[in-house]
Amino acid sequence: MPLDRQRIVAEAVALLDDEGLDGLTTRKLAARLGVQAATLYWHVPSKAALVTAIAEEILGEQFDTMSPPGPDERWQDWLTGLAQRLRRALLAHRDGARIISAAQLSLTMAAVSELAMSSLVARGISLRHARVIVLTTERFTVGHVLEEQAPRPEGAALDGFDLASFSERYPTVVAAIADYFQPGRTVDDLFRECLEMVIEGAAAKAGPPS
Repeated sequence: MPLDRQRIVAEAVALLDDEGLDGLTTRKLAARLGVQAATLYWHVPSKAALVTAIAEEILGEQFDTMSPPGPDERWQDWLTGLAQRLRRALLAHRDGARIISAAQLSLTMAAVSELAMSSLVARGISLRHARVIVLTTERFTVGHVLEEQAPRPEGAALDGFDLASFSERYPTVVAAIADYFQPGRTVDDLFRECLEMVIEGAAAKAGPPS
């Protein structure tokens, strides 16, 4: 099979899923492709360019098509859906949020931002408020997934952890966790409710459309 940019990026995504961002090296990628590392630079000139190409591939899985909100659709609901698509794209791959954060210039993210900001402006929201609302929504989403994808504490890290003492010292935190994660509730619900707070709060600050 001939070596081209598409094949390199596809294999890089597979390597990312296998070993994470820290294990994504040009040496390992070249070995998987059966070529010398220098050969990769004919198609992808740097590690930074490779990371950006991976980001485009990941985002393209959810954002191959986009459309503005319908005439009877609240922009808040539409923007919530856009953020949920972004989260799904990032969660679909190991360290997806780190990849998007490290990408130097993602044209797909630029297209998402353009559509979101222009859609809000079309609804009568000022450009300044539209920019803040969209960037806050995007950054909250990426940050939320960064935490979701962060390594969990290993067993040794919890040696000596005293849950009773922790609960006594931080009773409200423990009660809030227990209250939120009632049977049937998931981290998806947590994301949705936090996102609603971000977007609805931003909408209230922006005020009614002019």
